[in-house]
Amino acid sequence: MNDSREEELSWNMEEQGLSASNISRNSQMFMGYFIAAAANLLVVTVMLSLGCTMEILEIKKHLLKPKGIGIALFSQFGIMPLAAFSLAHVFQLNAIESVTVLICGCCPGGVLSSVFSLALKGDINLSILMTTTSTVLALGMMPLLLFIYSLVLDMEPIHNAVPLEKIIEILVLTVFPCCSGILINTKRPQYSGWVVKIAVGISAVVSILIVTLSFLYMRSDIFLILSPPLLYTSGLMTLIGYVLGYSISAAFKLNGQYRRTVSMETGCQNVQLCATILQVSFSPGVLGPMYAFPFLHVTLQILEGLLLILAFRLYQKIKATDATTILHLLENYNYIISSPWAQPFI
Repeated sequence: MNDSREEELSWNMEEQGLSASNISRNSQMFMGYFIAAAANLLVVTVMLSLGCTMEILEIKKHLLKPKGIGIALFSQFGIMPLAAFSLAHVFQLNAIESVTVLICGCCPGGVLSSVFSLALKGDINLSILMTTTSTVLALGMMPLLLFIYSLVLDMEPIHNAVPLEKIIEILVLTVFPCCSGILINTKRPQYSGWVVKIAVGISAVVSILIVTLSFLYMRSDIFLILSPPLLYTSGLMTLIGYVLGYSISAAFKLNGQYRRTVSMETGCQNVQLCATILQVSFSPGVLGPMYAFPFLHVTLQILEGLLLILAFRLYQKIKATDATTILHLLENYNYIISSPWAQPFI
């Protein structure tokens, strides 16, 4: 009796399109939409809070002398795609792995670079301008770069797969909250601190939610891409961006604050855009577990960025300690030579 009842229920569910696989697929699709919405909320809150720290005079200065912006754009669209292509060749990645890495390397900077620039005491005005400019140029540069490198990889060109509407959406989510923050900081500066505190709190909660849901969403495939070649490729690509971004800035004699900013802008890519391009370009059967690569890449970006921030803060602390020690020595020296008993020996 029970067996026949279960068969009847199973048949009814399948008849109505409610099989276990469909339910699982629908729930996974819903989770994907929810993660995307949460990511957009995170971008808005972060950019609003960063906008509250920006100054119009500093923005004008960078626009009138766009040396830093130019170096960052060269690094973003020159170094990173070449690094992605070279690493894919060195580690002998297969076709779908190579094109996935290449797409990540061709993406513009995102919100993460601005957050890291702030933590490294970089120039947040320059960082936001770099992110905005690289996103605008991505409308033309990404199709061009993907066309060129896909020909070199002897693959069918995928430049038409670049979702221009997604890039415009990212641009809107970046510029409008940031402009709102600048307006608050200019017209109502007394509220800037409160806005930043509230936005930081929301961002922290949303970030934890995104990480948790992303892991649950990809848990069946994330471990399939943890092969040494992909790990080395992703980790080295980020590190190359950080190091060469800083080195080129130093070669063009930018100050330390600008160097750290360009470094972060070069090493951090907008993985949300990368994930969208992968979904548009390839069917799940062709893409396989590589749809989870952007999650791996952003994880390594964060880990390497946090290590750099830790190293920078330790360096600052040691430097401040040394400066304090020298100051105390000078004070003691001045005290000694000014003492009456020391005068006969001077």
